[in-house]
Parts: sequence; C-alpha cells; structure tokens
Amino acid sequence: MKKMFLKYSMYVVKPRTVLFLLFSLLTLNISAQSIDFGKDSPLRKLQIAEMAISNLYVDTVDEKKLVEDGIRGMIEKLDPHSAYTTASETKEMNEPLQGSFEGIGVQFNMVHDTLLVIQPVVNGPSEKVGIIAGDRIVSVNDTAIAGVKMSKELIMKKLRGPKGSKVKLGIVRRGIPGILKFVVTRDKIPVKTIDAAYIIRPMTGYIRIGSFGVTTYDEFMEAVKSLQKQGMKDLVLDLEENGGGYLMSAVQIANEFLRRNDLIVYTKGRSTQQQEYRAQGDGKLLDGKVIVLINEYTASAAEIVTGAIQDQDRGVVVGRRSFGKGLVQRPIDFSDGSMIRLTIAHYYTPSGRCIQKPYKKGQQLDYAMDIENRFEHGELYSADSIHFADSLKYQTLREHRTVYGGGGIMPDYFVPLDTTQYTRFFRELAARSIVINANLKYVDNNRRQLKSKYPTFGDFMARYEIPESFVKDIIDEAAKQKIKPRDDKELNATLPQLKLQLKALVARDLWDMSEYFQIINESNPIVMKAVKLMVSQ
Repeated sequence: MKKMFLKYSMYVVKPRTVLFLLFSLLTLNISAQSIDFGKDSPLRKLQIAEMAISNLYVDTVDEKKLVEDGIRGMIEKLDPHSAYTTASETKEMNEPLQGSFEGIGVQFNMVHDTLLVIQPVVNGPSEKVGIIAGDRIVSVNDTAIAGVKMSKELIMKKLRGPKGSKVKLGIVRRGIPGILKFVVTRDKIPVKTIDAAYIIRPMTGYIRIGSFGVTTYDEFMEAVKSLQKQGMKDLVLDLEENGGGYLMSAVQIANEFLRRNDLIVYTKGRSTQQQEYRAQGDGKLLDGKVIVLINEYTASAAEIVTGAIQDQDRGVVVGRRSFGKGLVQRPIDFSDGSMIRLTIAHYYTPSGRCIQKPYKKGQQLDYAMDIENRFEHGELYSADSIHFADSLKYQTLREHRTVYGGGGIMPDYFVPLDTTQYTRFFRELAARSIVINANLKYVDNNRRQLKSKYPTFGDFMARYEIPESFVKDIIDEAAKQKIKPRDDKELNATLPQLKLQLKALVARDLWDMSEYFQIINESNPIVMKAVKLMVSQ
C-alpha cells in the first residue's frame, strides 16, 4: 500500500499531497481500506493530474492554490450551498455565529477617513481603560489610520488580535487638546445575535433574532425572562432577513414553544440516516399567542423555527414567502484552518415539507437571481401571483390547514412589499450614505446635550423631534451631489420617513439596536400587521 501511495506511473508523488487528500477523506469517517486507488479510480486520476501540473508544467505554480482551485471547481458543480473557504474566510464567516471575536470592543463607523467610536462594548476592554462614545481613533501602535484612506477591513485587522495582546491607540476627544494615548488589552468580545427585545404593546413582547449562533438560545431566554417580568403574555418573533445559522440553536428555540414529543424538524440524505428533533415539553413559551415574521431573506435555521411553529399550529406566520433553503451542510475542517461546508441532507418540517427551492447543479447564478425574479414576477406585491402545484400541498398537524413545500415557507398572512414607503429620493439619499453620515456628524456634535435633555429612551421616544436644520443639512448635501427630489410632492413624501429613520439612528447611537427597532418598527408593515392580529385574535 505504501508503494501505491508514494509512486505511480513515472512520477514521484509528494507525500504531503497524498496526506492532504487522505485527511479530507478521513474526516468524513471513510476508512483507508475503502479508498480506491486502482488504475481507473477517480481519486488516482485526480492525484496524477495535480502532480503532473505541479511537477511538469512550464511555469511555476502555487501548489496550495492549485489544490484549492480544484476543490472549488468540484464544489461549484454541486448545489448552491456547498462551499469551500480559506482559513481567513472561515474565521471571518464563523465569528458572528460563534458568539465572540477577539479585539478591543468598540462599535465604530468611518467619518471622513476617521474611525469614530459609536459605542464601546459594556465592560469591554476599551471601556475599561476610559474610551468613550465620540472618541476618534487616529493611530494604532503609532501608525496613523486617520486621513490616509485606509480601508475599513485593514483597520479592523489592526484592531483585532489574540486575547491578552496589547494595542496602543491614539485618541482625539472633543474638547481635549492633543492626542490621548490608551493601551488596550484585547479580549473576547461578545457578538449579539438578538437585535431587539421590548414590549411592543401591552402584554405583547417583541424579539428580533438576527442570526442563529452559539449564544442565540441563551440570549433569547434572557430576553424572554426580562419581557415576562414586564408582563409579556404573547410574543411577536421577528425573523425577517435572518439568514439562518446553527440548526441546534433553531431546535433549542423551537423547543420553547412546543409540547412534549412534538416534532421540530427531521433530516435525511443519501449517506446519512434520518434524524428527528423533538420538543422536550419543558419550554417557557408553551402558552400565549405567537406570531412569526418572515420575508424573502428569511432562510435556513430561521425557516426551521418558522416551519415548526406553523406545522404544529402553535402560531401563525406573517410576511412574505421565505428564501427556501432546506439543505443541511456539514463542516469538514482542514488542518490549515480552511473548510468545506458540504451538503449532506435535506431537512423537512414536521408536516413533511422540504422547503428547498428548486435549483440545477452548477447553476449558481440562476439560483442567486431567484429574489430578483420574484420582484419581476410581482410575487412580492401580490399573493395572487404565487402558484403552488397540488403535489406540494401539505396539512398542518393539528388544525389541518393547507401549507406548501417546494420553495420557502408561505406565510398565513401575506404582507406585500410597499413600494411607496420609500421614495426614489429617499433611496438615493440612503444609497449615497448621505443619511448615515449626516447622522454620525449630528450625534457626534450633540451627544452630550442629547443625553442631558433625554436621560432615558422613554423621554427621547416621547419628546424628541428631528430639528429642521438637521433635515436641511441633508438636503443641501444631497444637492451638492446632484441628488434632488423631482418636485415638492416627492420631497414632502420623503420627509416623514426620513425623519423617522433619522430618529431611529440617533436612538441607536445614543443607546443600542433595540431602541432603533422600537422606533423604526412603527413603520414596518409586517410588524404592524402582527400587532393588529394580536389584538383581533
């Protein structure tokens, strides 16, 4: 066997290449005895091709990149969700789901080539040494990062680093002459996956989950506990634009709503046995009304939670048809930190629906255009434009309502996309970052006065109004960039939504994302539909 590994035809095989290939196979629990190295085996052909190119090709080749390109080439011919990522790509992709990264602990944005601290993380390493909201970081380890057109990605790379390492920051603070120096010891920085949690109406709680990561369940239960202390009986669970994440986090959260032994989801594939996930019956949300909010960007783990609640008739779903990702990926880790996420199974909702939308292997572009096609076909504006074949009909398990498989989860109450909510002028203001930049400047100039005048968010919510001068500055800046409303009618139609957006952004920068959503949700048609249903049910 050793001779077969090390020598074939007239070429000598480099052992590291064989070990690389064997490692990828053995991580799939395939025994060495089952690997076919016969003369007609695809694996042997792949080895010969790789070694022929790396040893005989006319120019020097990067063997690592050659192998990576080969892996990518194979995976591109599979389904749209199987993928290969390099070590750096894998680390960046996993950080939001793993619940933490290592760094200095600040929320920031770039204003005129300068890093502006929006908020330091509470009890994080920056807050502990005295860095405050409004500070400008102008240097990192004596290297200037302000006014040098350095990319946001490169700045983040300089600020992040292993736990326990130190970084010297140069800070400019309003009202303080010169540059302040701070030495920050990097630490684990928590990444929150719950965007907002608050009482949206008397006895009705609202929780928005941004993604399903390692810490999502604990964050969710902390939010539930807090809202129940405030009198929550019913819940609006907002999964709009939630792209998914870890299946087990979805299962844990669905368990909180369902009775003992209720099926949450099951998976099965060609080489994997069917596996069922059932509720334990010990959830904290077994009573009270539940409404789940979804839209065309709700996918994967978020669809698992939605499908379980809908199929078990535990609650109703409001919004627009979800994305339709019903494929299960298994991570296959390599020793260099890179990874394959390989689709190994489909998942099915309790009624037996596979909600994976159709795709052709290797046709990723067509698959990616699906949302755009929904716009063009009118689906996002009218439920009547959505048609399901009779073969895709299923029944919910208790009330035997008709639901559909074959491409996302169709809500029980459809809410069309409101194209009149945002004018062309508003969209251009947002697209050119005029709104966000004006907000950052406004809060930076007025933070102390705002905090003094509105010590609590309740005060701010009830009494704060956007100054007309703030709006005028935005319109003037837009004019400088040759962005103007068509006429007074478009301007007047833009102003209410613009002021609401600005108020929400100011609240976000003074407090956090939960306060942002408390304001902006009052203009969200899907959220407002859920609020009305809570009252009428």
